[in-house]
Amino acid sequence: MPFDFKLPDLGEGTTEAELRKWLVKEGDAVREHQPVAEVETDKAVVEVPSPRGGRVGRLTRHEGETVAVGETLLTIVEEGEVTPERPKSVGIVGELPEVEEEHEIIATPLVRKLAREQGIDLSTVRGSGPRGSITPDDLQKVSPAPAQPTQSFGPVELVPLRGVRRAIARNVIASQRNTAFVTGMEEADITELWELRQREQGAVESRGAHLTFLPFFMKAVQHALREHPYLNAAIDDTAETIVLKRHYHFGIAMETPDGLMVPVIRDVDKKSIIELAAEIQELGRKARERTIALDELKGSSFTLTNYGHFGGVFATPIINWPDVAILGFGRISERPWVHRGQIAIRRILPLSLTFDHRVTDGADAAQFLQKVVAYLEDPALLFIEST
Repeated sequence: MPFDFKLPDLGEGTTEAELRKWLVKEGDAVREHQPVAEVETDKAVVEVPSPRGGRVGRLTRHEGETVAVGETLLTIVEEGEVTPERPKSVGIVGELPEVEEEHEIIATPLVRKLAREQGIDLSTVRGSGPRGSITPDDLQKVSPAPAQPTQSFGPVELVPLRGVRRAIARNVIASQRNTAFVTGMEEADITELWELRQREQGAVESRGAHLTFLPFFMKAVQHALREHPYLNAAIDDTAETIVLKRHYHFGIAMETPDGLMVPVIRDVDKKSIIELAAEIQELGRKARERTIALDELKGSSFTLTNYGHFGGVFATPIINWPDVAILGFGRISERPWVHRGQIAIRRILPLSLTFDHRVTDGADAAQFLQKVVAYLEDPALLFIEST
């Protein structure tokens, strides 16, 4: 008999996913474990494999639809098996003429929203999708191009909030709701670090990695966290316990065409500058191509964000909850600075630390920032104190 393949649990508390692309069509033969659909969760794009072999009977959802875990994606039938048709009505005088069924409206929330905006009565539309569901193309066939949407003050553009952008919206609201956040700021003279990076760039590139400042920032933060462990932590609200993490797994905020993603680099304390540079480069590629695995996006103990790459100076970065702190790095600029008693042009880096005030206080945060500044201003300390 036909098998209803339902969207499986994708882990990480995921309750729904957007169907981005079908990898099969109705009538196709499929093997067990063959990918049949590409779906986008709040974290990443993943392929969904078929749990059994057979032939695709029906595709029950449309590309672009949001599907809840446990809802049917498609039906699979065995070779030679057909979906049984409903028998005709039979009375005492033989077969009775079929009464036309009332038109059932099957449409996604997106289609219903488009119909409202275009003034279309869905009961008058015959759907061309699975089970007669109405698609956006069906709306275009019965309606001229819709006028540009307007609000009381003028024309607007309506952009669906979904995919990574929807995940970002949910996560930042959760962070604001669950943390008592405070931001402190500092500046560092990284002229010596700048010159060190310039000297070593060629040697690192010869080993296949591009050397940015981020690996140095990560090492400075990791060393400073050893003396300020309450910033490398989480809160178990149920048990009313602070969880001090004895590992250094850093989330790195990365901009992608689909929005902000935060891949996690594990065991920063056990990796060299060059190893960190190579890993940042590889995770950045995966994030941009949306091939990154869910496991590579979870488990951070602290987060770094380098918005200076886009021209920002100071900011109030939002904590990557359930972490309790995030350190942002602004744009490096040449400025007059007092250096060894003389005014000189130096390269200055702005830093912004947002932390959860429930876990620690401003004094601890300020001392942590000062420690980070010390490592960045004298990068030789990173190597002297490395274990």
